[in-house]
Amino acid sequence: MASSRSVPNLAFRRLRAQRSPGEFAAAVRRAAREIGEQVACDARYIGRVEAGEIRCPNYAYERVFLHMFPGLTLRDLGFLPREQVRGRAARTPAPAPAPVPATNHTGDTSEESDVLRRAFMTTGPATVVAVSLGLGGSAEAAVPGPREAGSRRVGEAEVSAVEEAVRRIRLLDDRHGADGLYRQAAQPLRAAYALLDAGTPTRRSTAERLHTGAGELSISVGWLAHDSGRFDDARSHYAEALATARVANDPAVEAHAFANTSFLARDSGRYREAVRAAQAGLRAAAQLGSSRLLALLSLREAAGWAKVGDRAGCERTLTRAVAYFDRGPSDADPEWMSFFGEPELEAQKALCHAALGDARRAARHVYRATALQDPHFARNLALYRAELATNLARAGAPDEAATAGHQALDLLDQVQSSRIHTRLAATVRALLPQRRLPEVATFLERHAATDPRA
Repeated sequence: MASSRSVPNLAFRRLRAQRSPGEFAAAVRRAAREIGEQVACDARYIGRVEAGEIRCPNYAYERVFLHMFPGLTLRDLGFLPREQVRGRAARTPAPAPAPVPATNHTGDTSEESDVLRRAFMTTGPATVVAVSLGLGGSAEAAVPGPREAGSRRVGEAEVSAVEEAVRRIRLLDDRHGADGLYRQAAQPLRAAYALLDAGTPTRRSTAERLHTGAGELSISVGWLAHDSGRFDDARSHYAEALATARVANDPAVEAHAFANTSFLARDSGRYREAVRAAQAGLRAAAQLGSSRLLALLSLREAAGWAKVGDRAGCERTLTRAVAYFDRGPSDADPEWMSFFGEPELEAQKALCHAALGDARRAARHVYRATALQDPHFARNLALYRAELATNLARAGAPDEAATAGHQALDLLDQVQSSRIHTRLAATVRALLPQRRLPEVATFLERHAATDPRA
């Protein structure tokens, strides 16, 4: 969010040269792919850097920028040292941070995770939106009453706060899972819809961004509810996002809402609904120009067909998904799809084959997912390892299943996800007949000691 004390980053602006912010953002995303990073860079992010609002990039962006401009330091790029930025933040009064679970990460990953979690809990999206509304810095104040909201005009600062809330929630979810974030994330969501109720953006483009931001925030909070096992809450948030998208005639948010609704329907046992929601998402996405989005929605549809036992429908839709995926990424890919690479493609194939009863084939695909997954996405890596353990157990490889189960448990100090615990419980059920084997027995004992539902 803009600050009266922000100093424009002229050095970074000079590096952009004659390229537009959108062209430069595309170059950043290409550079990220070259080194195996995934960053959600767009023209607005570049604008915020150049305006001095981002005084030091996070570690992923730092690696990308230094790759793009070899021989230059962060200071050469116009950024402040990370410790200087933290020092300023530390002098700003804030509530005591919530306890942060110990992690096994070392180096940059653990440091970044700790800083991001504390930032969310103390000066994160809820506080940002509250300050934008002029309501003070507490999370509780981030939800204005109708009279307060109605007296305010909505501008760039408020919309940027909503967009930043979406980005930060997604990043923390990728690192840690949903269980510890859901209640905190509900605060900025209520503030975002209070901004919509205020209803007086100064520009049409601002109004469109506010609707998009509110819809995406509703989906992000819905996903946190989904991943933490609160299915009814998730369904409500996804429906709210879909309504917001249709009011604003925003097919991108509509496609995203349908993608998540399909996923939720599959997890909830409503398999025909999973197919229909994915098909609706494909219709919304057809005009957006993103093959990767079409691939993901096709995978959602294939999973629904697999769950109803329609092997032909599943195989046909998987073939279509792979064809879309093989067209490669593009600048039209939505920002929220940063998680969707080859590991997720393999994991989704595995889910389909597992649902069709082919555990060996599913294990092969999900093993590839674990081998390819960037360890920064700790939640997904833990989930893939849990899926691998379950499929190996069902395929008659109990020792290998126990080993994969141990690897999933290794990540649970960092990741809080009810969905992963549910997957591990399935592994336990599949391994119980082999509990006399030493490796299996060790895993079962360790799981029983760590399962929060035990």
